[in-house]
Amino acid sequence: MIKFFRIFLWGLLISFLGSLPLGTLNVAAMQIGIQETIQNAIWFSVGSLLVEMIYVRISLVGIDWVRKQQRLMRVMEWITLFIIIALAAGSFTAALTSGENNKNVILNFNLHRFYLGMFMCAINPVQIPFWFGWSTVLFTKKILHPTTFDYNSYIIGIGIGTLLGNCVFIFGGKWVIQRIANSQYYLNWIIGAIFSVTAFIQLVMILRKKNAVSKFTEVK
Repeated sequence: MIKFFRIFLWGLLISFLGSLPLGTLNVAAMQIGIQETIQNAIWFSVGSLLVEMIYVRISLVGIDWVRKQQRLMRVMEWITLFIIIALAAGSFTAALTSGENNKNVILNFNLHRFYLGMFMCAINPVQIPFWFGWSTVLFTKKILHPTTFDYNSYIIGIGIGTLLGNCVFIFGGKWVIQRIANSQYYLNWIIGAIFSVTAFIQLVMILRKKNAVSKFTEVK
């Protein structure tokens, strides 16, 4: 039991801290929580963390196969870039359109937020080198061992850590917005700006070949 909690807490801590910097998924979860419901935002987060857990599992047991999928990862990065641009454009459009409850056009799609979270996480390859790097460190420090028990403990911790990190944005964003007059208008501008900066950074990294593919191949 002690071993379980040790590995579990490592996965939870790394995942929680890794979820705190502004990113596409946590900002989208915050926007859903503010403009729709907390329940929808939680569903979105659960969908995204489920895919993240699957990616971690694959990286632990099939890393050689994953390394060979560089072309696929590059395609996924470009798709992610276009979706981020669409999210930015949608937020700006909502801000320019009159009405307090206008929201990002991407969120107007009649798709359950669980599946939306799965889709947006599935096309984001950045998490693969991130988790492979951290897993390598834990293997080197002999904290994580190549056993099913260790893998399951680690992945459960990762899933809960990601959920807690997203909840910081979901509930924190809701709390802040409730205290700002005309909050939806400013929210759309702020989130549009965040997505725009994220898209710009993503494009620069892809063009300079400092993207997830290069990071992944550099990990030893």
